[in-house]
Amino acid sequence: MDEQLRQLLNLGKEYYLKRDFPGARAYLEQVVEKSQSFADVYNMLGVVYHDMGQFSKAQGALERALALNPAYTEAALNLAVLYNDLGKYNEAKDIYKKALVNSRVQTGELDPFVAGKIANMHAEIADAYCSAGHPERGIMEYHKAIELRPTFADIRTRLASALRDTGQMNDAVAHLQQALVDRPAYTPARVLLGVCHYSMGKLPEAIAEWKEVLAKEPGNARAAMYLKLVPAST
Repeated sequence: MDEQLRQLLNLGKEYYLKRDFPGARAYLEQVVEKSQSFADVYNMLGVVYHDMGQFSKAQGALERALALNPAYTEAALNLAVLYNDLGKYNEAKDIYKKALVNSRVQTGELDPFVAGKIANMHAEIADAYCSAGHPERGIMEYHKAIELRPTFADIRTRLASALRDTGQMNDAVAHLQQALVDRPAYTPARVLLGVCHYSMGKLPEAIAEWKEVLAKEPGNARAAMYLKLVPAST
């Protein structure tokens, strides 16, 4: 690789990682003009075009990335998301399945990056189910996400919220406590834990959680609001 091409590629990746997609596009397109052999460049361009709403260009770039490297799992997942947005649900499903197969390592486990991406996809489906008034189906999808990435505190907290909404308070509390073990500073989990305690009639425990949130994050409006609503906290 010549020095000019290397510089263009490095600058493109730098802007891409900063999610400055217009900046990334300017450099990555110059890379493609000089060389059409980099699957990762086409993958990044696919994400950039998708974000800019240029779906046809995004599809072409991601498909090119997979033509260059059929085992490129990240590109396959990005293409599956794009197909889904385009309403090509069968194609999205096929690509998703191939991504799962290609991402298997010798131990039978998923690559951590891929597991995280798929976990987030399950969580997004769960969010949609919950928003549509089907929290039970949402809970199933959240569990699938947690099985893949058990330390994702944000997904575990969303699972706990769905469990709370369906009256499964003890399970909700257990998941929130685990979320705080994995990520002690994650205040949304602690705020929700206080809400669950309050709903279970455990006022001292609820107050303690909200006060701890405010001690670490004085501007947390939700914790402050809940404390004002509890007479025992004044």
